Amino acid sequence: MLTSTQLNTMLNLQDGMNKKVNPQWLTAGYSYLRAAMIESVEAIEHHGWKWWKAQKLDLPQVQMELVDIWHFALSHIIIQHNGDIDSASSAIAKALLESHTEVTFDGNKINFSKATLVENLELMAGLCVAKRFEVPLFLKIVEQAEMDANALFSQYVGKNILNFFRQDHGYKEGTYIKEWHGKEDNEHLVDVLAETDSSVNDYADVIYQQLENRYPS
Repeated sequence: MLTSTQLNTMLNLQDGMNKKVNPQWLTAGYSYLRAAMIESVEAIEHHGWKWWKAQKLDLPQVQMELVDIWHFALSHIIIQHNGDIDSASSAIAKALLESHTEVTFDGNKINFSKATLVENLELMAGLCVAKRFEVPLFLKIVEQAEMDANALFSQYVGKNILNFFRQDHGYKEGTYIKEWHGKEDNEHLVDVLAETDSSVNDYADVIYQQLENRYPS
């Protein structure tokens, strides 16, 4: 289960990144759950669902889509709580403690604990269309995609910090160097995440500093 420290770290990072894009993001009317719905459908594509052709599960891509969905979901939840990070964190923690396994959608009770990964991705997409996001359902999908809470946390923080790092080093201006010492920046990120203990309190700062140490001066 995600800890309060992890939740607060992620919510603050999401708020910070959104402010970097638009300081008035809370009232901009962005369709974060529409974005989450699109990512859910893309995850279904990476999983494979077509009965008329051979398909292979691409689990790493499914996991990447889930990390993207979490970015949008956190944004939606922060808006629901009028930008109050502590309130948003408490609401997520409460939903996780309740740990329900059923949702009512279109008049039907659906037990997502007994559904397949694809069925649950489809359910999440439908709920997003209806402007709803169910944290327990999402965490069940994360589990089905062979990730745990710590993996979700580390991958989320890693991607968020890489986005910050890119912006701080000239991404918008076109001066950012994406490949260093024969590796792309996302490959360096994978190395940094593997070398760093995600339980440290200043995890996000450590990741940023590690990227800074590797980046050409």
